[in-house]
Amino acid sequence: MRIVVLTEVSTLDKNKLVIAALENRGHEIFNLGMKGVEGEPELTYIQTGFISAVLLGAGCTDLVVGGCGTGQGFLNSVMQYPGICCGLIESPLDAWLFAQINGGKCISLVLNKDFGWAGDVNLKFIFDHFFSVEWGSGYPEHRKASQQRSSALLKDISRFTHLPLPDIIVRMDEAVVRPALAFPGVMDFVRKFATPDCVIKAACEARITTR
Repeated sequence: MRIVVLTEVSTLDKNKLVIAALENRGHEIFNLGMKGVEGEPELTYIQTGFISAVLLGAGCTDLVVGGCGTGQGFLNSVMQYPGICCGLIESPLDAWLFAQINGGKCISLVLNKDFGWAGDVNLKFIFDHFFSVEWGSGYPEHRKASQQRSSALLKDISRFTHLPLPDIIVRMDEAVVRPALAFPGVMDFVRKFATPDCVIKAACEARITTR
């Protein structure tokens, strides 16, 4: 599985902890978030939400691990875009239930609020439980079929109630698009993993070259 980690400015000190919690599980981990290196530009949860939507919409990644201080900002940011199912994950039980019931490809971690002693251990437990079940399988047993129908319906609702992502990329405010697409590694990742005919990639390329 290809996993992208996207941490923003208020949680850059947690970046290495998120990466450590994901390592040694047999997945490809790509760290595109803020790492706290000297001269690094800032990303807010507004921009990481947009980047996440681009990467997921273009099929570049199987999972985005984002978040912010409370997890709420990133959650609300990324859910503005079509086709996104994101869960607010604060505990291993949250992870275990979200993976089975919702099966989303994006999670928002709570990286400052109540992140105290053994917070790094909690992150490891979260991913232990998140990867321990079949995504979207449903829980409990007698609700599986109903939940799978609801999940499919929600995807349709998201498609009906949003503009297509390429249109959003073209129309989006420069204050969101420019810092997001110009952040080190983001467009390189899109160019590497999006298909040659990907319309989302083309929209991003057009946006960064014409404005």
